[in-house]
Amino acid sequence: MEKQPMNYTAKQYMKFWLPSLIGIILFLVPIKVGDKVTIVLGVFADGLQAMLGDHIPLIATILLLISSVGSLIVYFTNFEWVKKNLFLDSLFNVPIHWVIFRLIGAVFAVFTLFSFGPELIASDVTGGVMLYDLIPVLMVWFFFACLFMPLLLEYGLMDFIGTVVRKIMKPLFRLPGRSSIDALASWMGSGTVGVLLTTQQYESGYYTKREASVVATNFSIASIAFSLVIAKFLDIDHMFVQYYFTVIVAGVVAAIICPRIPPLSRKKDTYYEKTGKQIDEVVPEGVSSYRFGLEKATEKAANVSSAGVVIKKAILNVFDIWFALIPLVMALGTLALIIAEFTPIFTYLSYPFIPILELLQIPEAKEAAPAMIVGFADMFLPAVIGSGIESELTRFVIGVIAVSQLIYMSEIGVLLLKSKLPISLLELFVIFLQRTIITLPVVAFMAHFLFF
Repeated sequence: MEKQPMNYTAKQYMKFWLPSLIGIILFLVPIKVGDKVTIVLGVFADGLQAMLGDHIPLIATILLLISSVGSLIVYFTNFEWVKKNLFLDSLFNVPIHWVIFRLIGAVFAVFTLFSFGPELIASDVTGGVMLYDLIPVLMVWFFFACLFMPLLLEYGLMDFIGTVVRKIMKPLFRLPGRSSIDALASWMGSGTVGVLLTTQQYESGYYTKREASVVATNFSIASIAFSLVIAKFLDIDHMFVQYYFTVIVAGVVAAIICPRIPPLSRKKDTYYEKTGKQIDEVVPEGVSSYRFGLEKATEKAANVSSAGVVIKKAILNVFDIWFALIPLVMALGTLALIIAEFTPIFTYLSYPFIPILELLQIPEAKEAAPAMIVGFADMFLPAVIGSGIESELTRFVIGVIAVSQLIYMSEIGVLLLKSKLPISLLELFVIFLQRTIITLPVVAFMAHFLFF
């Protein structure tokens, strides 16, 4: 039986279109500011960061101290009024292992801010990178991303796009159509924004465990803006079009293969237990994809009771990110950088890549090999290693691989471990290696035969 299209008023359609268009402009439309390609959200973030300037590390340290002390008090005492308050309970009532990580993050921040304690913690290449370079960016990005993300999530845009592009995403990547928004948000804005979108969609019942794990580990591509930073650092920015084209091709190949092999292929196609399945992208017979998507989007927007409810939820998300995620980023990111900078672990792990690079005829294979593995700690580290290599072809390969690996513990990895997604540290490392091994021949081929 054919489904009859529903009739909505112009006002109801506008409730979907207007917030969604604003969300698209903020998150998905690339703009050029000076010589930098970014998005409107990036302009807001850069403006706030410039305004607060050197105060952000201090603000971050205070937030980390509040997060750790508050969690300790709630864990070891019985403040019923905290547990009865849903907001405070979600912020401070956490398992003991997260309490420990929050405490470690706070200690690392204090050591770094006041330049005392062990050098390997407070160093410019470990704690300094996290507190002065990464965390200020994350804090302002998450602030605006959490505030405006409801424009993408709550007013039907995901439902509309998901239904329209389902026929492409489902057979190619084994994913619902709405995952395309995640990819666009990552490419145009930030990989962390993409991961944040994915985790929220999973917890809301729109992705299965497998789908969310696949999207988070294969579609959270580094932004155009960050890719340009990598390219400039490696002195290949004059080839940025070729460089980013290679990133996209390598990313698509990895996104096709990785979901079809373990560990991702073994993830259950079941929804988050607390919410259950909330998605329906199957188009009824006799109704066009566009029409059905528009109906679902308008219906979703109509269910939003008031803008105030959405804003309140967004503000709560900001504080949740600041109090829960930033301490973990400081703790785990610093530890990852300590391992990378002060131990030979990544050098030893890179040895198997030397013959692979030699087989692919990559010059200076021995010097380039550590760059293939050190990206697990932080995405920028391969560029640091590769900057001293003479061969432009090798620097090109390193730059593409650094961006294509996606999984790095100083940021994305922490986000995923903190989330409700059923994915472990070991699985993240395996996926990191898979993406490296899959993309390396693709990148080498394109470098040799197309650009050099």
